[in-house]
Amino acid sequence: MTELWVFGYGSLIWRPGFPFQERRAARLVGAHRALCVYSWVHRGRPDHPGLVLGLDRGGMCRGLGFRVAANDREAVVSYLREREQVTAVYLERIREIRFNDGSAVPALTFLVDRSHRQYAGKLDEEAQFRIVAAAQGQSGANRDYVINTAAHLAELGMPDARLGRLADRLKAFGPA
Repeated sequence: MTELWVFGYGSLIWRPGFPFQERRAARLVGAHRALCVYSWVHRGRPDHPGLVLGLDRGGMCRGLGFRVAANDREAVVSYLREREQVTAVYLERIREIRFNDGSAVPALTFLVDRSHRQYAGKLDEEAQFRIVAAAQGQSGANRDYVINTAAHLAELGMPDARLGRLADRLKAFGPA
């Protein structure tokens, strides 16, 4: 078995939850980070969904590549499937990620399935704000997820302008 690279673009950046040997800034071409998934478990409920990030088609996404040792590969893939595929809204794919030095590796990614009923890619920023401000799930308040992700992206030198604007509005709005 060989080592595995995993591409993190959302909460994996600040809470990977799996062992890794190396973490590097990376970019994925052909998909962008978007609040495009209704969350019925982690950050919302079926009767009051939240929103979580997905990799939607087109553009480019900056995130982190995590190198997983060969002997941890099977356990990490199992963990990620359990964490990310609670409702099978993502398509598990191997895609090339590029590092700042120009090198590239194949990495496990989770792309949003646009045909899934949880796909929320057509919402404007105002609708996203209303949903995120009020939603809560098993993993906590939806607003905390957005604020934490935006803050960690900024700390890593890869701010996401749209997510940052939403996080600023949520902070100004106050706690849920």
